[in-house]
Amino acid sequence: MENKSYLVKMNGNGVLGKTVHGSFHHVSVNGSLYPAKTKSRRQRWEVKPSEMANNTLNPIRAIVDGMKLSPNPDKPMIALSIGDPTVFGNLPTDEAVLQAMRDAVDSQKFNGYAPSVGYLKSREAVANFYSCSQAPLEADDVILTSGCSQAIDLAISVLCNPGDNILVPCPGFSLYKTLAVSMGIEVKLYNLLPEKSWEIDLQHLESLIDERTSCLIVTNPSNPCGSVFTKEHLQKIIKVASRHCVPILADEIYGDMVFPGCDCPSMASLSSDVPILSCGGLAKRWLVPGWRMGWILIHDRNDVFGSEIRQGLMKLTQRILGACSIVQGALESILNNTPQSFYNSTIRFLKSNSEICFSELSTVPGLNPVMPSGAMYLMVGIDMDHFPDFKNDVDFTERLVTEQSVFCLPASAFEYPNFFRIVVTVPEEMMVEACARIREFCQRYYRPSSCDSNDLDQ
Repeated sequence: MENKSYLVKMNGNGVLGKTVHGSFHHVSVNGSLYPAKTKSRRQRWEVKPSEMANNTLNPIRAIVDGMKLSPNPDKPMIALSIGDPTVFGNLPTDEAVLQAMRDAVDSQKFNGYAPSVGYLKSREAVANFYSCSQAPLEADDVILTSGCSQAIDLAISVLCNPGDNILVPCPGFSLYKTLAVSMGIEVKLYNLLPEKSWEIDLQHLESLIDERTSCLIVTNPSNPCGSVFTKEHLQKIIKVASRHCVPILADEIYGDMVFPGCDCPSMASLSSDVPILSCGGLAKRWLVPGWRMGWILIHDRNDVFGSEIRQGLMKLTQRILGACSIVQGALESILNNTPQSFYNSTIRFLKSNSEICFSELSTVPGLNPVMPSGAMYLMVGIDMDHFPDFKNDVDFTERLVTEQSVFCLPASAFEYPNFFRIVVTVPEEMMVEACARIREFCQRYYRPSSCDSNDLDQ
């Protein structure tokens, strides 16, 4: 057989042509066999990080990394700061979830690349699981992602350009700002009201909207607050978005982690005209954050997004084939076979721990906990006037670690000073012990105000 190779030429229109030539492959660029001589060259190495890298900052890491954390060696450390329900081993996922993963691995059907948006069968499973008459879903309305974090990243990326602004809750999940600022997007913080169980200050929210507002982020249930908005409050939020034609990014990763007696409808089920990108995943409800399985649910019944936003999301998924194929293979079984008793057990535990923490800290002078209604968190206000030894919440929580080996996250990490966040997923005995240590710490440093002293004298 004759040994042939091809000379590959590219004309001005970028069209490849081929001719038989000897036994070597040559590539012709711009009509020349060799590239033109470069006009200049660097005289020395000078490699710098990109603007995006320099602009990427996680507020939690920025604060925590600057804290001097030296626990008391006489007391075992109790970390109430990490939003990972698996840390202490007391909240394992269900056996049905593990079996679904074993079956997916054993099948050897999911070892290759999946489509960038996820396997069709897996997307159908998510659509069927979350579809309802008020907000129907099909497989084409679902994009699978590497955790809810990537879902949020894709949603912000497809809706926003540099110079746009997004509306973010305060206090709120720090990732929103981390992603937006790295992309040249302005973050406008709208206030949540602790005295109203962290409802949104709707008047403040609306005052922030302008012609460059491209997205309203609503986190319900809330991280870091553990609050759950009522149906009526959600409807008011949607009306604001509707008046100003602003799409909503609904972070609903904790959507099914709601305490008994509370109702938590999805935002999409209440919207008649506002398009919504709902972000969720397996991490919290199924207690497997390390499996990195998330999704975007596209709710656009009035075709406001049209084909362009969907195509944009698909293009963005092609940058990185994100969602793990093995977990995708297990997804249908996980969604359909996890028993309700598993969900109920998790919720009972979180509610019980929240009640213990709230009850214990409510009687500590100088602290003002806000009882949550869902998720895994509880926020505690610090009356800093009664703790003059401390400059702020960062100083307060740093000293709490030093003296009591209890680490709570200062809410300055959520741009909400003079509060701290407690994660309620620790074992019950740890929660009780942590609260006792916090009480001891506060009793040592609490100082009554002058008016309190006057009241005692009367």
